[in-house]
Amino acid sequence: MAHVCTPLDAFSSYRDSRNAQAEAERNAELSKSATLYVGNLAYFTSEEQIVELFSKVGNVKRVIMGLDRNKKTPCGFCFVEYYFHADALAALRYISQTKLDERIIRADLDPGYKDGRQYGRGKSGGQVRDEYREDFDSGRGGWGHMKAREQQMIMEEERERSQRDVYYDDHQGAIGGMRIVPMGEHTIDAFAPEGNAENPRFRTEREDDDEDM
Repeated sequence: MAHVCTPLDAFSSYRDSRNAQAEAERNAELSKSATLYVGNLAYFTSEEQIVELFSKVGNVKRVIMGLDRNKKTPCGFCFVEYYFHADALAALRYISQTKLDERIIRADLDPGYKDGRQYGRGKSGGQVRDEYREDFDSGRGGWGHMKAREQQMIMEEERERSQRDVYYDDHQGAIGGMRIVPMGEHTIDAFAPEGNAENPRFRTEREDDDEDM
């Protein structure tokens, strides 16, 4: 029977990029899978919250939290395993696209969890989607990793510029009674008398000769 709307428990375009299965074989596994991939989670969403939510449609066998590969902290996704395929389909119908911690979460059928898939695959250790994210998302660590590095470089440049303004204020200034001179010029004795007055602490060679006579 034709559907006017796409069924909520229909297979989506989601797939593990490292799974080399043919589409027909993959669909065969999905047709009996009891495992869900859940994405767009906040970093602070706990395993207990996920179990509580997904248990509303069936008994949850286990939850595997997605972790940052380097920090070993949650990075915004998880796998939820049920005992039965029907419960996984019910979760697609009633839980996917609902809010958890003020975020719209996404659930998709997954062929089955394998060890190692719990770690992020981004260059920085988290998810790839957070590498290139341009927006600020407080639930997912703030800026995307590339944007965060750009912001850090801008802050460092501004800090260096402000330090130069303090120590080289138009190439002249005073700090603690000492005159600041531009780089490359002769050093000026900050406490030397101004003008051409001679410093009494030093004597010329001629004065020394007069005293010996």
